[in-house]
Amino acid sequence: MTPDFSRLRNGACPCLSGEQYEDCCGRFHGGETEAPTAEQLMRSRYSAFVVLHPEYLLRTWHASTRPASMELDADMQWRRLDILGKSKGGPLDTTGTVDFAAHYRSDGERGVQREHSRFVREDKRWYYVDGDVL
Repeated sequence: MTPDFSRLRNGACPCLSGEQYEDCCGRFHGGETEAPTAEQLMRSRYSAFVVLHPEYLLRTWHASTRPASMELDADMQWRRLDILGKSKGGPLDTTGTVDFAAHYRSDGERGVQREHSRFVREDKRWYYVDGDVL
């Protein structure tokens, strides 16, 4: 599935970094470089949900917990990402966690998904392992 870049607002990155998508999460989605921290991986995964890029989500999901395939709901509109907290997850760490709130709209209703996500770094790459809904 080709990412749906029409979902971007004025080219701004959906992770709300303040950067343009191509200079922020787009470079990770395109495989130009790897996210250097667990938080940046989490932000890029959120952006992958926004632009409907399941291949990136699967590629950055740890093999021990990764599903065989996934489909994204094109009607789900992800609106805003708030980072609530993080622990470790730096360029020299091997594990990290990120707590976030992802705001969305679906079928005209607003909602928020809150999660405590766990990440692991192997062979200099960060992977999403799993998360607990808060």
